[in-house]
Amino acid sequence: MSRKTKEGSTSGARARLLGAAVRVFYAEGIHSVGVDRIIEEAQVTRATLYRHFSGKEDLVLAYLEQADQGIRAQLSAAQESGTPGDRVRAVGRSIADGIRSEGFRGCAFLNAAAEYPDAAHPIHQAVLAHRQWFLDTVTGLLAQVGDTPAEAAGRHFVMLRDGAMAAGCLSDPGLITETFLEGIEGILQARSAVRSAG
Repeated sequence: MSRKTKEGSTSGARARLLGAAVRVFYAEGIHSVGVDRIIEEAQVTRATLYRHFSGKEDLVLAYLEQADQGIRAQLSAAQESGTPGDRVRAVGRSIADGIRSEGFRGCAFLNAAAEYPDAAHPIHQAVLAHRQWFLDTVTGLLAQVGDTPAEAAGRHFVMLRDGAMAAGCLSDPGLITETFLEGIEGILQARSAVRSAG
């Protein structure tokens, strides 16, 4: 077997492991799923899992990193819209689309934080890092809408998002996302009103 083929199959096995972890951790929870289940889903050996990940915690961190990258790409695409207000709305719509998607089960990061409440734990730290990036990103976008500091508006946006993510898997996602998007409009109107008054 050539080295290239061997490397290709190795990276294929890692991708299968991570794909299985993403599906199962998100659908069923992290603590309820053992490495044997991931091995079975990915159709690899235990040795293969440990060749790519030092253990379950490492696999969970890779799962969260993949979720982080997906959300970063989503927000990056949303920021290609026209006006600053349009960019904020596009971010909101991308979140709403996720809530309305098949198999939605809340925010992967909020779910992970609930399972790893110790603030010093590496998984909890990964959640906090992602959330800080998200807060900084939406605060930066909202700062372009008005002339006043946008920190409170950014926190308001994140709080609305968190509530929509939690409620979206408990009740009618259509109604939840409609309420969420109306809340974003309220934030934008408040920012615009401050700018007009200034």
